[in-house]
Amino acid sequence: MGKSGSGKTSMRSVIFSNNPASLTSRFGATIDFEQNHVRFLGDLILNLWDCGGQNAFMDSYLTTQRSTIFKDVGVLIYVLDVESRETEKDIHYYNEVLAAVAKESEGAGVFVLVHKMDLVRGNREVAFDRKKRELLERTKDIPITIFGTSIYDESLYKAWSRIVHTLIPNAAAFSKHLTTFANACSASEVIMFERTTFLVVATSKVQSSAVPVPPPAAEPSDLSLTMDDKRYERTSEIIKEFKYSCSRLREEFHSLELELPEFTAVLDELTKNTYILVVVHDPTIETAAIQMNIRLIRDKFEELQADTS
Repeated sequence: MGKSGSGKTSMRSVIFSNNPASLTSRFGATIDFEQNHVRFLGDLILNLWDCGGQNAFMDSYLTTQRSTIFKDVGVLIYVLDVESRETEKDIHYYNEVLAAVAKESEGAGVFVLVHKMDLVRGNREVAFDRKKRELLERTKDIPITIFGTSIYDESLYKAWSRIVHTLIPNAAAFSKHLTTFANACSASEVIMFERTTFLVVATSKVQSSAVPVPPPAAEPSDLSLTMDDKRYERTSEIIKEFKYSCSRLREEFHSLELELPEFTAVLDELTKNTYILVVVHDPTIETAAIQMNIRLIRDKFEELQADTS
């Protein structure tokens, strides 16, 4: 939910319809609400409601359609335009919506996306922190998680991966088995992605001993061996763009191998609904060995995925 023009439909299109950000400008305003059933991890169905943000619709949601819109909500995603000039009106509707979902769907997760961060002319972190403090001050006793997002960079994938992760019943089991797999094949890190959206489903726990640490006197180029905090969402964004390029050439994407002096990465199909990325810093481990290990664990992860419902 969120005011008209905040970017709700565009972000949904980028994440779930595999459209590039450059094509979202053609979308018109959402009338009333659009309901979509998205299949995620096979048997997990996400029921997405994209609600129009014009004042008349917002007023209707909070009055005559209140029980229809806010009943049985698992997660509320409220989108705010960081450059909006109607701050007070935005906050008014924001507080009204939070109060409605708290009453009609107690325990629902609440995520707030401070969107269109790419339009901020000054320091984006400063602008986001200011908006975040304002929201926390104006929000009552309802726990919220706030992200700064843009359809033009990896921040959107970070936010939506966190959101979807809260809806996966056995996410902890996926993470546990990925960690076991990483330890068994001497991988620095293993990440599991949903096949269509390429959102992160689960990751292994990073084994610090598996990642080389450059000595104090190392040259700046050696620092590439350290883990980037944005590596998950950047990978999602890059692979989605690469898949889109393949589709334009009428080629189907299956797997990817990357061998660099610093590390080796193999991205391959894990189950019928997921991909797995294995990152190894040990130069003696061949990609063929990584691929063989992935084949050996496919049946186990198919079983784990079958428990997601």
